[in-house]
Amino acid sequence: MYFFYFCQLKPITLNNFEHSETKKKIAVFASGTGTNAENLISYFKNNLIAEVVLVLTNNPKAGVIARAEKLNVKTFTFNKEQLNISNEVLNILENAEIDWIILAGFLLKFPATIIEKYPHHIINIHPALLPKYGGKGMYGMNVHKAVVENKEKETGISIHYVNENYDEGAIIFQAKTDLSVTDTPETVAQKVHQLEYEHFPKVVEKLVEKDLNG
Repeated sequence: MYFFYFCQLKPITLNNFEHSETKKKIAVFASGTGTNAENLISYFKNNLIAEVVLVLTNNPKAGVIARAEKLNVKTFTFNKEQLNISNEVLNILENAEIDWIILAGFLLKFPATIIEKYPHHIINIHPALLPKYGGKGMYGMNVHKAVVENKEKETGISIHYVNENYDEGAIIFQAKTDLSVTDTPETVAQKVHQLEYEHFPKVVEKLVEKDLNG
């Protein structure tokens, strides 16, 4: 069951990006293993309207780096100063002519300087039904453990625009899954991952298509 809302819905050289002029260019930010990033890259690999051209991470040991490189997507690893102070990350995005920014398991607070440059073009996925279980420190297994401890009867995913506060941007899409008393944080994670893999690329595609159609 799902609900769909549209709310006034190693360093690199970033030269020689090859893609159709009509395609929108997506950058994915991730901090961990990168399964959602890999799913997005694969989904848009032969897509007519968009492609993932860059993966950025604040974690030099993140599994997302190998996943992206395996799929021939360029990567950029940065630190907090490059994100928040020097504007190096923003410069990378602008030099690559990025149209959409997707946060897929990215754990740092996104800076206002980038949000202002990409209004309503930065999207995050959260592994719970916001506004429940959102905010600083609520990510990954932390969320699933809290859901189980509170004996929730359902959980799900929320895809939302990014603003300057953790998980408070306007919700675009939510999908739900039922829970049972036998569920553990691990089984909840599996259910949530299934929703992420199924819906995240499709929601991004709808947003990009809406953007292209004006």
